[in-house]
Amino acid sequence: MGIRPFNEQEIQQFRAETKGTAQRLHFNNAGSSLPPDVVLDTVVNYLTEEATYGGYEIEYKYNAELNNTYALIARLINADTDEIAVVENASTAWWLAFNGIDFKAGDEIITSEMEYVTNLISFIHAKKTYGIEIKVIPNDKHGNFSLSALETAISPQTKLIAITHIASTTGGMMPIVEIGRVARKHGILYLVDACQSAGQVPVDVREVDCDMLSVTGRKYLRAPRGTGFLYVRKTVQDKLKLQFMDGFTTQWVSETDYKIRDDARRFEMYEKNRALILGLGKAVEYALNIGIDRIWQRVQYLANTLRGQLRNIEGISVHDFGDEQCGIVTFTVNGVDSAAVKAKLAEKQINVSVGLAKSTLFFMNKNHLSSVVRASVHYYNTEQEIGVLCDALRYLIS
Repeated sequence: MGIRPFNEQEIQQFRAETKGTAQRLHFNNAGSSLPPDVVLDTVVNYLTEEATYGGYEIEYKYNAELNNTYALIARLINADTDEIAVVENASTAWWLAFNGIDFKAGDEIITSEMEYVTNLISFIHAKKTYGIEIKVIPNDKHGNFSLSALETAISPQTKLIAITHIASTTGGMMPIVEIGRVARKHGILYLVDACQSAGQVPVDVREVDCDMLSVTGRKYLRAPRGTGFLYVRKTVQDKLKLQFMDGFTTQWVSETDYKIRDDARRFEMYEKNRALILGLGKAVEYALNIGIDRIWQRVQYLANTLRGQLRNIEGISVHDFGDEQCGIVTFTVNGVDSAAVKAKLAEKQINVSVGLAKSTLFFMNKNHLSSVVRASVHYYNTEQEIGVLCDALRYLIS
């Protein structure tokens, strides 16, 4: 039995439950999606109660719901609840995992040409600090990651394979499941950046077989900004150094000793925004109720529709490569700077973003791109909105 596609009534219901869709044509979901109204209401209502009755008191009242956020996230990625830490964003999550690894001089990190700038900075810093080496696996001429090249690159010094599943400035995707099989065969730590994945693509950490996975809330999960989470495999948690500690990090503390708690929340600190955590949980629940498989089918359909229409517009070049592509669609307009394209579309209440070269440095340099326009679709977008976007681009070129 196949995946049941959305019908028009459902799409209109999702849009009715997202007040922002009445104001703008939002094609910047890879930057920050429009949240469902229920997410906004959850955050605002919690803050109102907190301001009225007191922060600690309202935290106690909503303790069960706050803890349920971890269970919902675990369900989303097929993890155990004690393997989830809720943090401020994907960069924090990734940083905690990466910097928890005990690097030594001569250790090697293997990554791909699609790696995100923040992660690349950490690689370079580790090279300067510890003397590690960085190996970058380039995509082939079709834009696909080479598993054979990965196998060849592995050596006894390989400490980590770090892969961004979906890059910031192109619609291509990395084969994270197949890479996971290689990592496991060689017993190498495997870190996946899934900040653009969760909420649009089914992500199963058991199938991916990763040790660590970082996610943001604001993108395809449609959660508030300032939310994210880190997955750490239970058997790996004791192998990662903690970057900071407080009373929440420990199971117990005496005047002379302490014991670290035995779950992934050891990577958190006590003080955090409870309203946003509830909002994150509500966003995950909203996505789960729809079905990630159904969302992924819809996103692929809309993205392929947009790419097809863009390729038929003279003067536009689409820059998405690889056999499997996602909801991010990147393109350039001949003779028009990407920032100018974004500004002109904004005048028509159409949101897109600009992908800069530094965001995916290896990929952009390889393809001689200084910037691209990034239009990222989500399931609440429509074919009619795609038509309006393409008409606006035709007008811009004419």
